[in-house]
Amino acid sequence: MNQTDGVVVIATMQAAEGKETQVEEALRAAVRAVHAEPGCERYALHRDPRSPSTFVMLEKWASGSALGAHGKGAALAELTAALDGLLAKPMDVQVLTPLPDGDPQRGAL
Repeated sequence: MNQTDGVVVIATMQAAEGKETQVEEALRAAVRAVHAEPGCERYALHRDPRSPSTFVMLEKWASGSALGAHGKGAALAELTAALDGLLAKPMDVQVLTPLPDGDPQRGAL
């Protein structure tokens, strides 16, 4: 991946039983902190309505280097610490290279 390409990340977290509220609070705090990071174009929290313990963060970064800085930043370190012991299994993170096509508003994040 070229360091100037945009990057999309899908991070899925499953709260341990009874820890859903704590996980949501930690993720909401991270959203506010990450929005201030350079290169953050989208960092949006979602919840699976069929599985209320499952949270999904949709991210868009201006570049691979911006994502790399996020990975080493304070906000992610604080989130990792806040989620310690609250997840049923390790976070699943998918890093994707966008392949935009068609209408620019609909064909890419």
